[in-house]
Amino acid sequence: MYVHAMEGSWLHHPFWRKRFLLDSEHDLKRLLDSDIPGVIIDDERGVAPAPKPVSARVTVAGRRPVVHRVAEQEFQRRPRPALSAAETPCSAAEEAKRARNIVTRSKRAVMKMFGEARMGRAIEVTDVAPMVEEISASIARNPLALIGIARLKNKDEYTYMHSVAVCALMINFARTLELDEVLVRELGVAGLLHDIGKMAVPDPVLKKPGKLTDAEYAVVREHSQRGYDLLLQNEDAPAIAAEVVLHHHEKYDGTGYPHGLKGEEISLYARMGAICDVYDATTSNRPYKDGWAPAESIARMLEWEGHFDRKLLDAFVRSIGIYPAGTLVRLRSNRLGLVVAENKREPTRPRVKAFYVIHDRSLTKPEMVTIGNSLRDDAIIRREAPEHWNLSDWPRLRKELMGR
Repeated sequence: MYVHAMEGSWLHHPFWRKRFLLDSEHDLKRLLDSDIPGVIIDDERGVAPAPKPVSARVTVAGRRPVVHRVAEQEFQRRPRPALSAAETPCSAAEEAKRARNIVTRSKRAVMKMFGEARMGRAIEVTDVAPMVEEISASIARNPLALIGIARLKNKDEYTYMHSVAVCALMINFARTLELDEVLVRELGVAGLLHDIGKMAVPDPVLKKPGKLTDAEYAVVREHSQRGYDLLLQNEDAPAIAAEVVLHHHEKYDGTGYPHGLKGEEISLYARMGAICDVYDATTSNRPYKDGWAPAESIARMLEWEGHFDRKLLDAFVRSIGIYPAGTLVRLRSNRLGLVVAENKREPTRPRVKAFYVIHDRSLTKPEMVTIGNSLRDDAIIRREAPEHWNLSDWPRLRKELMGR
């Protein structure tokens, strides 16, 4: 058989290359004895297997193979290995400084990668592995820190920071689904590379502050195929990353692009990528619009019938814990409130206790408020950091508010 790609970590497979003709018993034994969960073969360049259900296939469009499905046998709950010293959990405040440094370094690396791609150089996928490891460790220590910092991007750096943010969201999402840690890293790589095809979109179109013309939108839509073509120039590119790059704009009801795939024709990984991509895009300030608050973004995504895999979207909401109990939030009524209980049925409407008047910068009698969608109700504007409000002895105050 002709092996086109191998699943699992490209750093640990037993061969020095991913594409080769498998024609010896020795190499077959090495492959079977390895931890690689599956391979993608090109049956036009080698022997095809006997007809039976398979979890992945490659077809050929012209001379370039297009991966329609990626093996999903890794989508199973497995116990996570013991945390390393570098992954010891900590508070968001403790992780914030490290997370800022990681985000800064990652942004520079993505800018360099996009620049080299524009010059026609092949993407060296193995170069991003250390970056993904750093992001992964930060997410393990405290996901709120890096994910929150990655959202703070200006309009000029959106394309690069968006890649970093989607990488972090994919890692956190994969861990919520309890996927194998090797797969978690692969999905981090996929998130980091998902928009690499935008290097082919002219800056005047990519950064246009107004509405795109039909012709300009057609150019933007090409970025998923262009990114996929670019990845295929590198034999070490993980098939999962290629799948996410190509299909993260497909929609569950079949109205997406580039292939109009529907339902589970879209791989699990691309369905995850679509959710992470849209969430970060809608919560970020972009050249043509300001971002929504996280709760507003999730509320709207839940309303878009047919856009996402609903079960996966519900899992994503859990992964980012929109407003977990103990979160300090700013309310539309110009008060600060404490989330005292999550609302599993409607994550954007937790139980909140208001206790602080913003314009007076003073504590007030705690009051339970109704978070709703009408103007009669209060609404959460955003999360707040206790240190920004000089709340003395915040741990004691929070405990007292939670206990009342």
